[in-house]
Amino acid sequence: MMITASGAEQERIEGYRKGADDYLPKPCNPREIVARIRAILRRVEMDKAGMQANSNRQIVVLEDVELNHNTRMVSKQGEALDLTSTEFNLLASLLEKAGQVLSKEELTETALGRKLALYDRSVDMHMSNLRRKLGPFLTDEPRIKTIRGVGYQYVIND
Repeated sequence: MMITASGAEQERIEGYRKGADDYLPKPCNPREIVARIRAILRRVEMDKAGMQANSNRQIVVLEDVELNHNTRMVSKQGEALDLTSTEFNLLASLLEKAGQVLSKEELTETALGRKLALYDRSVDMHMSNLRRKLGPFLTDEPRIKTIRGVGYQYVIND
């Protein structure tokens, strides 16, 4: 979580780009800080519970991407990718339902552990970072497709 003196849009975008899960400009209400910290802790607990629930499907492999739920490691073409916890959760959700369109609401709940708020762009920022880290398929087609007004889809490359 970033708490900074600047609430400018470009600063928030840069904060999310650098891996922040939340961004709060000062001055801010201390109760809001506590609420946001609790939300982050809930996400951590959901991650732990999700890892236990995923023990039956430890490794998901799709094309050249391998995601291991137990170690929370992702590799592409055998090379490890450095993903944040949120990026890992987003990718896990997308890979598990590859070819299906997942709404931003669903992704916010599964990856961030909270409800989607009005004007909330955090999934979009994390998705942008994830796309950059994954890169396109060898055919230069994007792996993650935006379905305008709906959500995102991990493309199954034919």
